[in-house]
Amino acid sequence: MISLDRQNLYRRLYRELKPGYQTSGQVYEDLVARSITSETRVLDAGCGRVGVLSLYKDKAALAVGLDAEFASLKDNLGLDHLVAGDLNKMPFVDGSFDLVLSTWVIEHLRTPDIAFAEIARVLRRGGRFIFLTPNAWNYVVLANRLIPAWLQRRLVPKVYGRSKADTFPTAYKANTKRRLDEKLGRVGLRCEEFHYIGDPSYIAANDLLFRLGVFLERLTDYGPLRSLKVHLVASYVKEAG
Repeated sequence: MISLDRQNLYRRLYRELKPGYQTSGQVYEDLVARSITSETRVLDAGCGRVGVLSLYKDKAALAVGLDAEFASLKDNLGLDHLVAGDLNKMPFVDGSFDLVLSTWVIEHLRTPDIAFAEIARVLRRGGRFIFLTPNAWNYVVLANRLIPAWLQRRLVPKVYGRSKADTFPTAYKANTKRRLDEKLGRVGLRCEEFHYIGDPSYIAANDLLFRLGVFLERLTDYGPLRSLKVHLVASYVKEAG
């Protein structure tokens, strides 16, 4: 099993090999922190049991979590304002928020065009949509996509030590920059900042596989191959007009 502790160990080793390296979570948290002020109204769309917004809720004017899973909301102790609802039909009026966050959600969307239209609707003009999601073109993600959903629910808890309750079916219908630009562009959201983030720890079951992961990261550090990194972190802005 590649436990979180083992992953973090190899991430520390990778940081020693590549000074300045930041995980996708660190890049995401930095982007979120830079986007929240004392006047910001924030929605965590698909907040789950715990999310990045809990780190900054006291900094924002309003911090709201939305999730369709009641069990997840019940266990979410990080946010004071929690709403049960569907991302495809959110129970908020137009322009309710200055910032919408999405953490490990986009890969699960069966109808991303509808969800993105809703995100754009609840954002004010000039507001931001910031997200963290896997890259559909990465080799780890491609391998996972070849595994049937029923088998994933069995393997993921064993490989990564994740609870079955937190393992959901994936769709990857918007998980490339081209698709995100197209789909978000249709609803008036323009790319402001986009990051491809690598991480060799996802295959680091042992030292040999870690070295293989490091080699693959170096191979994809430059040029068009950067688009093969495992994670996407980005900010899109709702344009006026």
